[in-house]
Amino acid sequence: MKLTFWEVAEATKAVNNWKQWDDFDISGIEFDSRLITAGNLFVPLKGTNDGHSFIKSAVDKGAGAAFWSSPEASPDDLPILQVTDTLKAMQDLAVYYLKKMTPTVIAITGSNGKTTTKDMTEAVLAQQFKTYKTQGNYNNDIGLPYTILHMPDETEKLILEMGMDHANEIDFLSRLARPDIAAITMIGEAHIENLGSRAGIAKAKMEITAGLVTDGLLLIPAEEVLLQPLTKELPQTIKTFGWEQANCEATILEEKKEQTSFKINGSNTIFTIPVPGKYNVGNALIAISIGQWLGIPEEKIQAGLASFQLTKNRTEWLKTNSGIEILSDVYNANPTAMKLVLESFSQMPTAGKRVAVLGDMLELGPDSAAMHASVSDYLNPKEISEIFLYGAEMNALYQVLKEKYQENQIHYFKKAEKEDLMNTLKSHLEPTDMVILKASNGMGLNEVVNNLLEI
Repeated sequence: MKLTFWEVAEATKAVNNWKQWDDFDISGIEFDSRLITAGNLFVPLKGTNDGHSFIKSAVDKGAGAAFWSSPEASPDDLPILQVTDTLKAMQDLAVYYLKKMTPTVIAITGSNGKTTTKDMTEAVLAQQFKTYKTQGNYNNDIGLPYTILHMPDETEKLILEMGMDHANEIDFLSRLARPDIAAITMIGEAHIENLGSRAGIAKAKMEITAGLVTDGLLLIPAEEVLLQPLTKELPQTIKTFGWEQANCEATILEEKKEQTSFKINGSNTIFTIPVPGKYNVGNALIAISIGQWLGIPEEKIQAGLASFQLTKNRTEWLKTNSGIEILSDVYNANPTAMKLVLESFSQMPTAGKRVAVLGDMLELGPDSAAMHASVSDYLNPKEISEIFLYGAEMNALYQVLKEKYQENQIHYFKKAEKEDLMNTLKSHLEPTDMVILKASNGMGLNEVVNNLLEI
């Protein structure tokens, strides 16, 4: 990190007499005292626990300095920067650091596919530039500035994932990061309980333009009618991606369990991504469009997409010892995303039967039952022959599916019955079967995945 103690003090407007300490280099920044290494700046955040209470641990780990906003006395033997709010100080420092290091900033949001798109974009840009991306799901008001302050000194392109569950959250993140390029993957129903409607979600996702530079690029899905009216007054370049009447338009050539091949308009290049699904091709179109905007040759874009590494728990193929194939997609879920995944899974070749394990999609508000029931349109006994439903909200889908499936083909379990779900599921599976698991992260289906892997 190219920052000194005095520089940090000035950037964050520290109010104490920090010049009593000689200036020195800051080696990095951490808000978790357990991760502190020698010379780091410790940021004690106030959450469930007050980070200030861990100052001794930070010092023992080698902290070189710390922000401080507690009424409790700070250590006498540690360089301290007194600030009004330690989180705001970290955010202000991130703004300063971006201006100092001047990377091209790419911001990505959407109801689904943010992390996959981030991973694809990083793989494409890394073919030509020094690139850094959000690690894990550090995509909120803490994680985003933390990501900025952790980018390597030589970073040329910085890819920031932006998450939200309420209005005005992405507005804040966008104004902090001031992106040069912004992309919205899709508008689904995630957090509709807080935002009222898909139109409310679209408006919240469009907040990504709040800090987008005037001569920047905004990428949106061509098929999303809710976004089109919101772009009319924007001064930035607007480009679309999708399947029809899009600036970057895809035609799928071949879809397999572990890869998908496609072409785009105006090119004879065949692009291959190591993941299944039309929805993942949509994510790849964003990465392609960003690569084109930044002048990356097509063969490098092709190579980047072919070799990208997917963040764990995002559409991950696994295999049990007995040979059962598992498509694990248990990190998040909303009706649009679940339907897209099931549409793809229904067509995947298998020697055995296709089995779906579907858990509740959370935060859907008063229309949750109808949204869960609507998934029925993407479940056909001839394609997915057995279904296991888990959670209170999935009861609505269960009631609809009882009209389509035989009694021995559909199983329903309450949230307290996870053990029964796992035992019944294992007893119904054969080594040639293929299973998809999809739910919101809060349903804990990763435990079911791990249980299946023991077969």
